Amino acid sequence: MVSENWQAKGWQADLQLGFAQSRDKTLLVKRQHYGPLTVQRPFYPEGGVCHVYILHPPGGIVAGDNLCIKLKADPKSHALITTPAAGKFYRSSGAQATQLITMQVENDATLEWLPQDTIIYQGAQLRTINRIDLAKDARFIGWEILSLGRPASAESFNTGQADVSWQIYKQDKAVFLERLLLDAKAFHARWGLQGHSACGTLFACPASQQTLSAIQQFIGDRVGYGVTRIDDLLVCRGMDSRSDRLRTFFEQAWAIVRPDTARRQLCVPRIWAT
Repeated sequence: MVSENWQAKGWQADLQLGFAQSRDKTLLVKRQHYGPLTVQRPFYPEGGVCHVYILHPPGGIVAGDNLCIKLKADPKSHALITTPAAGKFYRSSGAQATQLITMQVENDATLEWLPQDTIIYQGAQLRTINRIDLAKDARFIGWEILSLGRPASAESFNTGQADVSWQIYKQDKAVFLERLLLDAKAFHARWGLQGHSACGTLFACPASQQTLSAIQQFIGDRVGYGVTRIDDLLVCRGMDSRSDRLRTFFEQAWAIVRPDTARRQLCVPRIWAT
């Protein structure tokens, strides 16, 4: 588990979900929540795969809020987690908002973590940690799409800071550790986002060399996009001036990697179309 000092100043929310296989479908067997985090009833648009939508009724995260989400997929289960709308981190006068997400995926289980975009308002102060623990034969697909400022309202990202971590372990061995600090300097710098308001990363494990080649071909000569493979972990990145365009790119990349990693063809959650 991740050890952090979370300050209790705003909304304190905790959500724990557990998934288990029962005959021909995955069931949501554990659902515990405290504070403003909950889920809708599961959906089954592709047979036995359990689709779950996480709800955050306040609609946004403010200074001092502390959200904690814990997900566990038992052997042979398959769950897809998403959200009904974009997440939002609002402007802060100095206090930090925090979000901790931990995911545990057991042998022969599949977990897909595909939340909609996260909008980070100018002046926001946030710390997020995503920790994934994979068993030897676990399967995982996840992404994070960040939108800094509100370019449609001519708002850049000249103040504030987003402190974002990804920690991926397989059989208790670290395979990917990253801490990303996004502030005004990183937003504008040539070595950073170069003024692009949207950036994101997609992970898929395991992913084959053939899938890597397919994503490379899909990217082609696009500027601001790239992909690599660390052992059997595929890491695909992108940045763009428009978050909707970046989101479309990742959805298309997901369609390529899903048959290999999750052993399923594309099935877009219905909530994305509303």
